[in-house]
Amino acid sequence: MTKLKLITSQLIDVLNRLAEEATEIDILTSFVMKSGVKKLVPALQKAAARGAEIRIGTGDYLHITQPDALQMLADELPEAEIRLFQSGGRSFHPKAYLFRLGEQGHVIIGSSNMSASALTGGVEWNVAAENEILFDEALKEFEAVFYDERTIPVNHETIADYRSRYDQFHAKQSLRVQWTEAEEVEVMFSEAADQESVIAEEQPAYLTPRPAQKAALKALEQTMDEQYERALVVMATGLGKTYLAAFFAKHFRRVLFVAHRNEILEQAKRSFLHVHPERTAGILDGNSKEKEADMIFASVFTIGSKHHLHSFRPDEFDLIVIDEFHHAASRSYEKVRDYFVPKFFLGITATPDRMDNKDVYGICDGNVAYRIHFMEAIQKQWLAPFHYYGVYDDTDYSALTWLGSRYDEEELLAVQMRAEMAEKILAAWKKNKQTRTIAFCSSIRQAEFLSSYFNENGYKTIALHSSTKNVTRPAAISMLEKGELDAIFTVDLFNEGVDIPSVDTILFTRPTESLTVFTQQIGRGLRTAPGKTHCVMIDLIGNYRNADVKMRVFDTEPERKKRDIVPAMPANCVMDFDLKAVELLTEMSRKRNPRKEQLYYAYEDLKKELGRRPSYLELHLHGAADSKMVKEFHQSYPGFLYALGELNEAEQEAFKQFEHWFAEVEKTGMTKSYKMVVLLYMLSKGPDRWLDPITPQEAAPFFHHYLTSKEYRKRIDFSDRQGQKLAQYNEKAVADLIAKMPMTKWSGSSGLVSFDGNVFQVNVDAGGNEMVYEWTKEICEFRLHGYFERKENRRN
Repeated sequence: MTKLKLITSQLIDVLNRLAEEATEIDILTSFVMKSGVKKLVPALQKAAARGAEIRIGTGDYLHITQPDALQMLADELPEAEIRLFQSGGRSFHPKAYLFRLGEQGHVIIGSSNMSASALTGGVEWNVAAENEILFDEALKEFEAVFYDERTIPVNHETIADYRSRYDQFHAKQSLRVQWTEAEEVEVMFSEAADQESVIAEEQPAYLTPRPAQKAALKALEQTMDEQYERALVVMATGLGKTYLAAFFAKHFRRVLFVAHRNEILEQAKRSFLHVHPERTAGILDGNSKEKEADMIFASVFTIGSKHHLHSFRPDEFDLIVIDEFHHAASRSYEKVRDYFVPKFFLGITATPDRMDNKDVYGICDGNVAYRIHFMEAIQKQWLAPFHYYGVYDDTDYSALTWLGSRYDEEELLAVQMRAEMAEKILAAWKKNKQTRTIAFCSSIRQAEFLSSYFNENGYKTIALHSSTKNVTRPAAISMLEKGELDAIFTVDLFNEGVDIPSVDTILFTRPTESLTVFTQQIGRGLRTAPGKTHCVMIDLIGNYRNADVKMRVFDTEPERKKRDIVPAMPANCVMDFDLKAVELLTEMSRKRNPRKEQLYYAYEDLKKELGRRPSYLELHLHGAADSKMVKEFHQSYPGFLYALGELNEAEQEAFKQFEHWFAEVEKTGMTKSYKMVVLLYMLSKGPDRWLDPITPQEAAPFFHHYLTSKEYRKRIDFSDRQGQKLAQYNEKAVADLIAKMPMTKWSGSSGLVSFDGNVFQVNVDAGGNEMVYEWTKEICEFRLHGYFERKENRRN
């Protein structure tokens, strides 16, 4: 029986009482005010001290949320996860407070945002309900918003960015005086959205692996033989990653499959049951709690909550599969990775966030078991070839405001929603299209606008997005497949987890902001289907950001520094640009260094994500750029930070004094890892003693342990005859090797390193300088990681 209660005043008393016992607290309000944070924080601090999980989400709609309120939440509740929804001008007005008390779920939904008046004596109506089904449904919707791609973490960097936008907005508005410490005004909006989400799936009629799956399975089995416990497989969209995981699961008893979208879970469940009909399968998400099955398909947001996570033993599952693994570095997945200890951990993805697997490399112990680029799959005839048409767009995007990861939505719409723009898109589509089109737009309003324009010109199209009411996604897909629709205009519904093999035309009507998303969208058209000879891609090329680097996604050799504006294509593919489009891309590339700019953008984005200055290795693992450009353009990581203006006065002095040493650590040759292992031993002594001279005999135990503690290190650097002897640990032999290889070879090259036959020394007068110590350590750790990563990638 559901217990209901209407609350018309002093909501704060109810929230405080529930917070006293809650194990999980989730709050989503359209805005937060300093006055409200002051009221609620004491109870949340007590809950956090007890170990309760706390998530708070809010939005930037109309820039009502106060930057000081965000700062107070971040400062006073460091244990909480706090995120800000970037509305882009779209109405955003949820007000929900969710509390889990043991097995009971309490939901409070109504009119109260997080302000003093709304929580105390204002005219507010809220309904409190104690009902587990309602709680699970509300939690599911909360997580859909909280982890939406438009939300960002709230930290020092993102607050500073928001504060700047907040000040700019209110400098032009008359509302600001209303939102002071005495503010008690609430504005209510509502906006319904169709949350139904299903998937079109192609079930194979056979249960034997396809060629790409066979190759990947062989690589995974070899990985297990080499005693790895984790691996990543990168397979282009359309090659059957889910079925690969299902075939691999035959080696394991109990399986957990984790993804971030419910439609992916449903598809995976069907695929696994098709391969393993004798096993039981269950869904664990906001609606279903089927925890006893042999194979569980779980939403990361559901299983990531402490309540559900701790209902399983850490060793409950023999195999854990993370789908769309490019999301795995996020905090939600981190909880799952850190808690469970499976026999094997498999990540599968088509598009690692950083285009070259660096962000997930460390998560899988340096083991990318199998990788195939979509261009290689096309050459092998495993995917459909394509004809790409780059259509010149004369819109001046340079005049639009860039918000860090996207253009200002209103400014972008002003140039997109013009009849001449729609006519240009229609003409390019009519000239090049085939039979079934998915068109990717940057916003709901653009999708609606273009769909209406195409319909007015005699074509049958619909705009399909989260707010579409007149047709469901499965119905729209069916209409497209039957030829009852010429095109579907969408925003992001078909990026992941939805496959429509018969689609033979992809239309890009939006500036490319993310290379990962661009790759995912390309993949929507590359599945093979009866009667389908190729996929047509129609792409508008303007002077927007990333226009001159987007061709990277077609490049199977990302390591090359020099590349043509238009990459070379295999024989069965066509890439055709308007002449003006080529001229534009050439001019953009000549005016600036896109690789260097990409590095700067990647650093700034990661800094905002972390809320602090990232380390060198963090930039390498999680930054959306090739970290080798740091040395290429700036000689060292401290030099890169200096160029960006990231160093305070003391740090600038330290860099200038020791920049030759940092460059030495960055550039010294490494045919093996030995130099950096010796340096790592020296650094292990701490900032006061790391420059003490050492002997080969002294370093030998550390050296041996480091290179044998991980199977891949031992295999890579103890693979020759001498190394095999060293692996058996002969201390004298190890000491002799250290003296011969890293110490002798490193000394004398720059005068900064010396070795007199038995004493190795770094001749840098930086003893006790913690900045020099930390930067040296960062470079050393980066180079070691990069060395083993490079060797492993060559092997694969």
